[in-house]
Amino acid sequence: MSFLASIPSPSTAAIHLGPLRVTAYGLMIALGVTAAVELGRRRAPKRGGTADDLSALALWGVLAGLVGARVYHVITDLGRFRGNWIETLFVWNGGLGIPGGLIGGGLCGAWVAHRRGLRLANAMDIVAPAIPLAQSIGRWGNWWNQELFGRPTSLPWALRIDERFRPVGYERFTTFHPAFLYESLWNLALCGSLLLLDRRGRTKPGQLFWLFVAGYGLGRLWIESLRIDDAFLLGGIRVNLLMSLAAVVGGLGGYIVQGRKAPKQDTDDYVDRNGGEDSDLSSPTTAYDATGATTYPAC
Repeated sequence: MSFLASIPSPSTAAIHLGPLRVTAYGLMIALGVTAAVELGRRRAPKRGGTADDLSALALWGVLAGLVGARVYHVITDLGRFRGNWIETLFVWNGGLGIPGGLIGGGLCGAWVAHRRGLRLANAMDIVAPAIPLAQSIGRWGNWWNQELFGRPTSLPWALRIDERFRPVGYERFTTFHPAFLYESLWNLALCGSLLLLDRRGRTKPGQLFWLFVAGYGLGRLWIESLRIDDAFLLGGIRVNLLMSLAAVVGGLGGYIVQGRKAPKQDTDDYVDRNGGEDSDLSSPTTAYDATGATTYPAC
């Protein structure tokens, strides 16, 4: 394969800004979180929250998500850390399990939303498109670390991997499926689809989040099927495949259950924290459907 017929990998996993050394993996995660928080802050006022609410959700949700993601990765890749447990703290070297991050961040976010008096269904819909946006950007950290790639391939967009990063048994191959890129593009498309669907007002409160869960799980099903790195197996099947399947089933189930709930007036969510009426209720952007219930355009 010629040099121009593949995607090159970086020669280093760090970016040097003068005397400052920044790990590219951490930088990509930080950029993803920043983009997600900004998107959430723009959406929050249209879902009964405030920018401050979203900042609080992001602060605690991201921290809990990082812890959950690292714990999940360590549990499902114990062989890598056995005998050298201090490396479990080296997050900048890569290794965040997204399922654990969603569980940890989701539970913590739900608690923060409850504490701040934000309706849970609305909080879920606020962050639904923001999470895949963060993941779409953060996945590029895997490119810098030369990880998260799939089976060998000679496709024009194949990813060249240095020999020291190739799994045992695949040393003779040079190019592989760029699984990180597939997931990045899938998440970006998922974010855009959720925003478009929300703008058209086709979902009830809470349903948008469950569509994200199902959509993310569906993407991970085919991406995980490409991977060749060592992984924790359950019944001979990669545990991430089982988690992805569970996400698809759980997301579709949550969507159906949320849709069966009787629609409620949301005007009580649009009262500011000082007890006054929120100006959005009387703003030109407020619309009403055929039943008289208020609807709000998505960001």
